Amino acid sequence: MSNKVFEVYSDFPFFFEEELAEIFLAHEKVVFRKGDFILEEGKTANEYFILEKGLARSFVNDFNGNDVTTHFFVENEIIIEVSSLFQRIPTQENIVCITDCVCQKIDFDTFQNLYHKIQNLSEWGRAWMSNELFTYKQRSVEMFTLSATKRYLNLLQHKPHVIQFAPLKQIASYLGITDTSLSRIRKELVSHSRKV
Repeated sequence: MSNKVFEVYSDFPFFFEEELAEIFLAHEKVVFRKGDFILEEGKTANEYFILEKGLARSFVNDFNGNDVTTHFFVENEIIIEVSSLFQRIPTQENIVCITDCVCQKIDFDTFQNLYHKIQNLSEWGRAWMSNELFTYKQRSVEMFTLSATKRYLNLLQHKPHVIQFAPLKQIASYLGITDTSLSRIRKELVSHSRKV
């Protein structure tokens, strides 16, 4: 199977071809428009999505009511709120489309059935979750150990679509800085690149 959107599964080396085919067929294509909510605070997630095309983000409202971006989802990534989906509890996060988005959706019950039926899917799930935990841990450490400029450059390197399409305010809140600081960083980088 060569569908690029399903590389989140097919990159895992232990799946058999027929297992991948069954997993792929369990997904349903869905389309969201810019500004559509994929998941809203207070609701329980009943599916997860693979983002085929577009850009989405998750955010929370802090104690002052400010919108704080917690994650950006780019193409071929899984859009998920793990705690809500697997613990069956209402989410504190919102997930919204920054652009029009095309996704492949799998609902919770279907995933659970496949998870228990296909041993390699449960192995994949453990590997994927371990990687996600590592990524989130690394990000939380970098918020304290890297400069704002370095965090911005990392985002630019790993998720250039975010820099291209997300509003400045959302990027700034994700990086833990003000809009003004982010504008200054971008100007300094442009100025530096011109000198080089």
